[in-house]
Amino acid sequence: MTGGGAPGAAGILKCLQAERSFHITVADANPGAVGRYLHKDFEAIPFAADPGFVDAVLSLCRKKNIHVILPLVTRELIHLSQHSKEFELAGAKVLVSPTASLEIANNKSRLYEFLQWRGIPVPEFRVAETPDQFKTAVEGLGYPAKQVCFKPSVSNGSRGFRIVSEQMNELDLLFNHKPDSTYLRFQDALRILSSGAFPELLVSEYLPGEEYSVDCLANQGESILIIPRLRKRMINGISVEGEFIKEDTIISYCSKIIKELQLHGNIGIQVKRSEKGSFLILEINPRVQGTISAALGAGINFPALAVKQELGLPISPIELEVRWGVKFSRYWEEVFY
Repeated sequence: MTGGGAPGAAGILKCLQAERSFHITVADANPGAVGRYLHKDFEAIPFAADPGFVDAVLSLCRKKNIHVILPLVTRELIHLSQHSKEFELAGAKVLVSPTASLEIANNKSRLYEFLQWRGIPVPEFRVAETPDQFKTAVEGLGYPAKQVCFKPSVSNGSRGFRIVSEQMNELDLLFNHKPDSTYLRFQDALRILSSGAFPELLVSEYLPGEEYSVDCLANQGESILIIPRLRKRMINGISVEGEFIKEDTIISYCSKIIKELQLHGNIGIQVKRSEKGSFLILEINPRVQGTISAALGAGINFPALAVKQELGLPISPIELEVRWGVKFSRYWEEVFY
């Protein structure tokens, strides 16, 4: 398991440790990552951008006789996928989707264009590469009468996401909210974006309804298990309260996305209800999601299922039975060393 210092690493490690037959090696580019102190077998590896990343992971696979690589880091996915044949020759399977699928899923603008082309509904959107295009996109989506949001085409987590709105109460934001607001006025957004190299942006309609994080298990484009998780409360883009709800429209929608993109393994899909009442995609995490461990409370161990599927190990029907309606809360916990 790479990404031993990721926010969700502790929970995903707990899922893997629940399978007594698994021997787990935790890896991270940070030698002091929390995963080092949560599991006895830890290895430091280079960052994904390091030219020696793939060779280092290959060497580790041979040294440890590793059979499956479960990456938690988005930047590692394409590198690992591109060299999947080399890993197979070393006896290790990489739990990732095909490279072509990852290149679409990891670029939010390309993703929306691809799904729209395939006839799958997406939010109304524009792609902007200059300040003038940004202004035209925002106005074309109904601003200022309507709120509009934007985010870089390529980004991780909530980095770069903002809502452009003239409907906010700045005094309320200043005194009653922590200083991590996602709201911006248009002129402020334009000023900031024009102050340096302009990034390619996905500009889209703002979806005002409830948001779901959908945990999925896929097998080469076939949906094996899809579980919508209502995001009741979030901190810095990470769910800390939620509920597992059997929302068939979301399940069907995500199944189509998985099929069209031929996704594989543990996949996360974010959806939100539009002004017209439809659930539409926000983005895809084409990897195991940090909060996927919450599904243990609903009876599902997603990471373990993905590993079993990859190795052709038997999966009993009870391992796929979902206890719908389960709610969860997450909290901080210390590790001492």
